[in-house]
Amino acid sequence: MLRRRGLSPRPTPLDLPFPDDLPEAEAARLAGRLSHYAFRLFLRGAILRPHGFAPRQATRYLGLAQATRMAEDLVKLGLAERLCGGRFRLLRRARSFGGTLEWYLGRELSRRLGLEVALGLRSGAAGVGGDLDVVAAAEGKLLYLEVKSSPPKHIERAEVAAFLRRVRALRPDVALFVVDTALRLSDKVLPMFAAELGPGERPRRVVRETWALTPHLYAVNARQDLIENLCRAIAEGLKALSPSPPGAGAEAASGTGRGVGTRRHRSGARRRAEARPRVRLRGPRPAGSKLSVRR
Repeated sequence: MLRRRGLSPRPTPLDLPFPDDLPEAEAARLAGRLSHYAFRLFLRGAILRPHGFAPRQATRYLGLAQATRMAEDLVKLGLAERLCGGRFRLLRRARSFGGTLEWYLGRELSRRLGLEVALGLRSGAAGVGGDLDVVAAAEGKLLYLEVKSSPPKHIERAEVAAFLRRVRALRPDVALFVVDTALRLSDKVLPMFAAELGPGERPRRVVRETWALTPHLYAVNARQDLIENLCRAIAEGLKALSPSPPGAGAEAASGTGRGVGTRRHRSGARRRAEARPRVRLRGPRPAGSKLSVRR
C-alpha cells in the first residue's frame, strides 16, 4: 500500500529491551503485563536506568511493595536480573520505551482487530523525516499511528507539525496520534493541533480523552484503557469512511430518527453540543484549510 502511494518504505530495527522474536507464550505474558498502565510506567523508568535501579527509582507513582513486585515481574519475564543490595538491571538496553510501546500496540491491533501491521518503517518520502511508528491495513484501508511514550508536557508543536507532514505524504485513510498518558490531551496537545490545522471543525470528544480532530484524524490517550481507546478511534475513523446508512437522508430532512420526536431529538443534540469542551488556542493560527487525510 505504501509503494502504491509512491513511497519507498524500508524497515528499521526496533529499539526493544527484549528480543523481537520472543516465543508466543512469552510475548503473550509480556503483553499482558504491558496492558497495565502502571507497569508501562515502571518499565519506562527501568529503561532510563541501564546500569541498574532500585524498585522505587523506576517510578515515583508506586509504593515500595508494588514497585518491588514489578521488578520481580521483569525478572520472571526474562527482561531483568537481580543485583546485590535489592537492585535490578535490564538484560538488554533500549534507548527509550517508545519501541516497546509500538511493539505492544502493533501486537494488540493484530490480535484484536486482525490488522496487518508493520512497525518502525522509514517512509522514503522526500523531505519527510522520522519513522512511521505503526502502519496497519484493514478492509483495504491504510492506518497510520504516531506513538508517543512521553507525557504531554514533553510533546512540542514541532513534533505535531512533523506528524502532520508525514500524514500529508502518506495520505492514510485514518491517522492517529497516540499518547501513552492518563493526563488530559485538551490542555496542550489539542491546542497545538488546532494551531497547525488552522480554522475548521472543533475537536469532538469520542470517549474520555479520545478526540476526533477531523473525521479521519484522531488523538488518543491511555485513560482507563489505551487499547480500548485506540480501537474505538479506529472504529470511528472506519465508519466515517463508510457510506451513509439507508434512510439517513430522509431522517435528517424530517428531524427524526429511531422513533425520537423532533423536539426531543433537537433538544438532546443541543445539550450534547453545549456539553462539548471548548479548546482554547494558544499561539498563532496559520491560515489554510483543515487537513484531510482521505485519498
